[in-house]
Amino acid sequence: MQFISKEDVARRAPYSTLVDALARGLREPIESPPRMHLNPNHDASTVLIMTAWRPGRTMGTKIISIWPGNNAKGRAAVSAVYVLSSCADGTPLAVIDGTELTLRRTAATAALAAQRLARPDSKRLAVLGTGALSAHLAMSHHAVFGLTETTIWGRQFDKAQAVVDALASVGIAARATTDLQRTLASTDLVAAATTATQPFIRSEWVMSGTHLGLIGAFTASMAEAEPALLSRASLFADTRDGVLEKGGEVWQALQCGLIKASDVRAELAELVALAPKVTGRSSDQEITVFKSVGFAALDLIAAEHLLAA
Repeated sequence: MQFISKEDVARRAPYSTLVDALARGLREPIESPPRMHLNPNHDASTVLIMTAWRPGRTMGTKIISIWPGNNAKGRAAVSAVYVLSSCADGTPLAVIDGTELTLRRTAATAALAAQRLARPDSKRLAVLGTGALSAHLAMSHHAVFGLTETTIWGRQFDKAQAVVDALASVGIAARATTDLQRTLASTDLVAAATTATQPFIRSEWVMSGTHLGLIGAFTASMAEAEPALLSRASLFADTRDGVLEKGGEVWQALQCGLIKASDVRAELAELVALAPKVTGRSSDQEITVFKSVGFAALDLIAAEHLLAA
């Protein structure tokens, strides 16, 4: 059995290969039950268990621990471990750093969706948010597009600059800003990953032809973009069921009657199919939105990719 550390995950799964691996993996059947939600201390501390498998091949289980009180102690509030096993004989194959695995598969998924939905000539990227995913989103999109401009937006300039500095260390030039309206007026691609509970992306600020990946807002009570934006855009999802139930902007737009469930044009597996029945962008003026809340099949595909690397 292998132990694959955070550093090993990064080395074995560069975005140049991981994005393609996710596309290939989604073309094959994967089974997955709803995630399990546990409260072992009967308080805000939470354990999520997500599992997926390919019969006769592999099964992966991710255990995610969310301890909000850790922030005050200087410890990580979220951590995860991933166990990959053989479905042929039940043997454990690998224990993987689940935090790094999640960061990389989430960023790669956003880049894969952008590859299918953004204008092919997109050159300017705006990453909204300064958390752990921010630099990963920039790196994954640079692996897919020939970007010439990268902007990191945050409410606090020093946090945005810290992401810029981290990107400089891997050879990506970026600039920091706190001006969201101006940022949205001069970008082709948007990747948002925040824990916002109130929308901060105003519908009228989003220009025609923009592609937005809404990666945060993973519960019905959260939102990064105004739900009204979805009535102007072509909407796509990582999975229909997950986004209709938990995708904040989508759920809220449904409740307000701004969109219908049928307005989700396709989910990611349909977009990457070898013979897709649903096309992505239909014009250069169209606004496309990819809403993601995450699903266990992505972890399994990424873990299989790591083991084969």
